[in-house]
Amino acid sequence: MSENKFSYRKHVWQQFKKNKPALFAFRFISVMAVIALCASILANEKPLYCKYKGDTYFPAFREYAVDMGIVKWPKELLNISWKTEEYESVVWAPVPYGSTEFDYMNDRYKSPMDEQDVKSTRWHHWLGTDEQGRDVLSGVIHGTQTAFVVGIVSVGITLLIGIFLGAVAGYYGDHDLQISRVRFWINFIFLPMAFFYGFQVRSYSISDAFAESAYSGFVQIFLSFLVFLLVMFILNVLIWPLKKISFLGTKVAFPIDLIINRIIEVVVSVPGLILIMAVVAVIAKPSVFVVMILIGLMGWTGIARFVRAEMLRVKKMEFMEAAKAFGYSDFRSIVKHALPNCMTPVFIAAAFGIAGAILTESTLSFLGIGVAPEDVTWGSLLNAGRSNQNAHWLILTPGIAIFIVVTFFNLIGEGLTDALDPRQKK
Repeated sequence: MSENKFSYRKHVWQQFKKNKPALFAFRFISVMAVIALCASILANEKPLYCKYKGDTYFPAFREYAVDMGIVKWPKELLNISWKTEEYESVVWAPVPYGSTEFDYMNDRYKSPMDEQDVKSTRWHHWLGTDEQGRDVLSGVIHGTQTAFVVGIVSVGITLLIGIFLGAVAGYYGDHDLQISRVRFWINFIFLPMAFFYGFQVRSYSISDAFAESAYSGFVQIFLSFLVFLLVMFILNVLIWPLKKISFLGTKVAFPIDLIINRIIEVVVSVPGLILIMAVVAVIAKPSVFVVMILIGLMGWTGIARFVRAEMLRVKKMEFMEAAKAFGYSDFRSIVKHALPNCMTPVFIAAAFGIAGAILTESTLSFLGIGVAPEDVTWGSLLNAGRSNQNAHWLILTPGIAIFIVVTFFNLIGEGLTDALDPRQKK
């Protein structure tokens, strides 16, 4: 079985490599992913390494842990000016400027070709500065990180929701999921209450946590999810004695496929971008993490439809009938046997979804919605260039970056479409 799996992957890769534009796009996106991963190392106002007052520090690397809320800065490094201190030895980043650092000696739109007030060529702003003296090259590098994080995280949320709901809808349909009558009505009635206690009551805690750090925010969301599950669990335990009543304990078909399809229709009927803009506009503390969560929550419908359609096809195959004959649980049948054969359209949709998420985030940033004023993204750089059309470097560089990344992700999606097409198999 492992040999067949390996040979299929090898076949898909061979087919993908035949599409030269898609292969080039994949390699380019891989390089961009490395840049996004190492953004704080490639562009940072803090040294990569320094020996300061006899002690050795790695400030740029420590910044990762500080941003995640894992560690804090030592007291002796809290209020120092990194570029004016005297070091025994120091190694700076290739771009020695942070994305939010102000260079007041080179503000008011310094072009890359202008004479800049810097102490050496090493400190030149190679893509110029904006009105406040922020380095554009550093902003583009950190904007790459933001774009990839938004694309990957939002599509990850989309995949989790879409695969789960699509698999459940396709596997059970409207008749195969049987639950007791009392469990059906109690869960249906009290589901909003569980959501209220899990997420609505804790909304301020989640918002404050995201304002502190991304790590703290996701921890609070996880805790809210646990509260939601706890409330539902308690309700289901309390109704256990009621199942002994014959009428309430009678098994009824739960129309899960019908309900999920109606939910999909409702979500699809709502203009996604308009809804995201409306929600983000009323949030007291805008955050790019809120944007990516909203994009993920609005984009799962296509994935769910793909998985549902594939599940309807796969569950009628012989190996699924054999799994039922062996007495395998529904969970094992879905996860281990059905889903691996339903993922072909999901991979393709994920590639296109990342491109769409990056474009949506850039649109919101360009409009000045959804991101904090201190956050630098490709869209915010374009917005900064809008106030001065003569500052062409503020428009060209992020505009080209958005165009290339979105186009190349679409090329990868088209390449996967051709590579995973069963008609291409020999």
